Amino acid sequence: MRARRAALVGALTAVSILTVSACGATGQKQEKGKSDGPVTGLRIMVPNTPGGGYDTTARTAAKVMEDTKIASGIQVFNLPGAGGTVGLQRTVNEKGNGKLAMQMGLGVVGASYAAKSKATLSQTTPIAKLMEEAGAIVVPKDSPYKTIGDLVAAWKKNPKGIAVGGGSSPGGPDHLLPMQLAKTVGIDPKKVNYIGYDGGGELLPAILGNKIAFGASGFGEFLDQIEAGQVRVLAVTSEKGVEALGYVPTLKSEGIDLVFTNWRGIVAPPGISDADKQVWVDSLTAMHDSKEWKDELAKHGWTDAFMAGDKFATYLTEQDKAVADILTELGLA
Repeated sequence: MRARRAALVGALTAVSILTVSACGATGQKQEKGKSDGPVTGLRIMVPNTPGGGYDTTARTAAKVMEDTKIASGIQVFNLPGAGGTVGLQRTVNEKGNGKLAMQMGLGVVGASYAAKSKATLSQTTPIAKLMEEAGAIVVPKDSPYKTIGDLVAAWKKNPKGIAVGGGSSPGGPDHLLPMQLAKTVGIDPKKVNYIGYDGGGELLPAILGNKIAFGASGFGEFLDQIEAGQVRVLAVTSEKGVEALGYVPTLKSEGIDLVFTNWRGIVAPPGISDADKQVWVDSLTAMHDSKEWKDELAKHGWTDAFMAGDKFATYLTEQDKAVADILTELGLA
């Protein structure tokens, strides 16, 4: 896969604060830009295990909305399985439920194809894209590979013997990243020994336990372990270095012509009312505009890539097509 296609696979707006009526997540505006109190009754489903990127993003967003009194009593819960498609099916099944939304991103887009999911993202109601995050190539602290060059040299000699792990099933970003990296450095992607885990919460123990030679995932999954010296980042996949990591080289700076960015967003079930959709859009926009959210972006090393409503719907359609094309090349769609 060419680097420019990797960049394609790469990362909504909302305004006022609304309240929830007895029949759904609808709000009663007093006047434009104002509301009569925090939104209540909202639930965010995380379609993979606790501790992963989706989980962190959803819980961070919920906390900011709570702290800024945009919403209160937000419930975040996990429904893992099949790369996020169990959660996707549940979301589609909840037709008309304006109180529910699902945290998702590039991983669910890919998994919907690789898992041959009956439920599709085109059936959901796009709400907002929250952020983008660079990928990282991570090794255990005692790994023999000190640089990305060391790792690539060993990988090229024995592609099947060097196991790479990711926090997503085939079709997800952690799967797409090593496949594109392999192709970029001259390794047949079909020879890559990829082991998929259900989210970063399961991937991390595999790295720490030396069950895999290296991990490919968003660096935000491992910030605590990086700071503690338990894992090392050999390279990041962004165009420029990541401030949160100090000096860590990019793939490009090490002579590997690949840029890859992951993104995460929010979708709701199909058939929700316009009023319920607007509650989600307005609440997330207000969150995005807060200082608290900007502080969280900096803390996690996330890139602000917010877009909402129709703009996000268009973006999601484009991403869906780009991922489908890539997985077709890999024989997975």
